Amino acid sequence: MGTEKRSRWRGASALTLLCAMAILTAPGLATGAAYAAPTPEPGTKSLEDVRKNIEDLYRQAGSATDAYNLADGEAKAQSERIVEIARQIVAGEEKITSLKGRAGAAARAQYRSGGLPPGAQLALSGSPTQYLDGADRLRQGEKATTDLLSDLNRTQDDLARYAKDASDQWRKLEANRLKQETSKKQIEEKIKAAEELESKLEAEEKARLIQLEQQAQYKAQTAWLSSGALKGAGASATDAGKRAVQYATAQIGKPYVWGAEGPNAFDCSGLTSQAWLSGGRRIPRTSQEQLRLLPKVAVKDMRPGDLIIYFDDATHVGMYIGDGAMIHAPRPGRNVTIAGAGSMPIKAVVRPD
Repeated sequence: MGTEKRSRWRGASALTLLCAMAILTAPGLATGAAYAAPTPEPGTKSLEDVRKNIEDLYRQAGSATDAYNLADGEAKAQSERIVEIARQIVAGEEKITSLKGRAGAAARAQYRSGGLPPGAQLALSGSPTQYLDGADRLRQGEKATTDLLSDLNRTQDDLARYAKDASDQWRKLEANRLKQETSKKQIEEKIKAAEELESKLEAEEKARLIQLEQQAQYKAQTAWLSSGALKGAGASATDAGKRAVQYATAQIGKPYVWGAEGPNAFDCSGLTSQAWLSGGRRIPRTSQEQLRLLPKVAVKDMRPGDLIIYFDDATHVGMYIGDGAMIHAPRPGRNVTIAGAGSMPIKAVVRPD
């Protein structure tokens, strides 16, 4: 990317973030004057309580989504392994058929020689030289037969091992499918509960709910920036990182769908893993595996393209794009968007490249 193009991109991202911050700090939002929260009846929850409940339900759904995606990835790997084992078994059976054919030919050749002892063969031979040549060939034939039988035994052992491996992989595959089903049920239950809570709100309350979400994010972002977390930061992205950021940026506005990896919808780790695949690097599919397997870097050393893992249970991930901002797929009912990198509790920062 040329200097002018980089400047335009960084300017555009900074402008987008400034616009978002302007919205977040608008008087109506900051004070709540635009949409006053209705006074809750005795025994009922406030809108802020509802917001926290909805957020908690979606976080639980996010945790189950990570478990679902991990089990799904393992199931795919096991399916591929089973296919490979099947190929090895077919090749082994073909080899055994060939070896048995060669063993049969060797046995028939020995039968045609009459199976006479060496002394008798010498006495009946017209020439000692001819006999010695024949004896040498016989020794070579015996060695070849021994090697052939050893090869046959090894191949049969391989087939037995392949069969056991296939059986083990099938058991793992079934266990992971059960995990997927359990996680899917949990996801659907949590999302349904959150949607039911939100569906009970009036239009004005829903608008106010969005504002409360933005207020909470802005408060967290402001505190994070004020802490000096980004002091000294400003490293440039690598070429691969630039491609990953460009991909993620192009997805802004697309909906969050759990388990989705694009091209029309994404969940949080689906977005980051596909962005880095576009950047030329295959990374783990889930935020928890991204945390476990990718190198960690300090927050102050972040550069565009790095992944920010959120919450203690590592159930959310976004991509840092510079200027204190990140791109992420927030949750069901929301679209891929730019947000403050410190708008949620940061657990760690990892670097795919």
